[in-house]
Amino acid sequence: MTGPNPNAKYPLPGNTNVQFIKNTITKANIIAGEYSYYDALNGESFEDQVLYHYEVIGTKLIIGKFCSIAPETRFMMDGGNHRMDGSTFPFNIFGHGWEKHTPTLEQLPIKGDTIVGNDVWIGRRATIMPGVYIGDGAIISAEAVVVKDVEPYTIVGGNPAREIRKRFSPEVIEELLDIKWWDFDIKVIEQYIDAIVSGDMVKLRKIKQHS
Repeated sequence: MTGPNPNAKYPLPGNTNVQFIKNTITKANIIAGEYSYYDALNGESFEDQVLYHYEVIGTKLIIGKFCSIAPETRFMMDGGNHRMDGSTFPFNIFGHGWEKHTPTLEQLPIKGDTIVGNDVWIGRRATIMPGVYIGDGAIISAEAVVVKDVEPYTIVGGNPAREIRKRFSPEVIEELLDIKWWDFDIKVIEQYIDAIVSGDMVKLRKIKQHS
């Protein structure tokens, strides 16, 4: 194998900003695939950017393989939600008798797991809101606020994030989702890296021969 060690915390020698997420997370409610990395600032960890993620809520942040996540990307999780059926003020957190008004999970707008597919690129200072699904191969532009699902191989941007364009034709997208190059052994991926980074569908089709 000539690529980086997939078990390394910091895959670039001397660089503690670029970190493989899978090897730095400590919380069971965050799951990440191999080679997905976060480009940190000032010694922070990826987990520092996952906000309001309490185990009692029961939802997970799931990130696929080979994702690129830029600095200051934030994942807002369900633990930050307030009641919406009446006042949104969290009386319970101030105690002094108000704690008896602590809402149940059923009374909170829980959105569910936040899922990022494979080969996703998330730009700097993007914010991912709770419960969204970002499909394989999607691109999230810098400072976008993602409030709803993003289809595979789609570029989105803005606040709230909206589709800018598809990266490929529907036929090519369907084929890429069928090939799923990220699921192959790293030796096979290394053999086809040129095709993967250039989108050479003729060569990429040959990967299926290894399935």
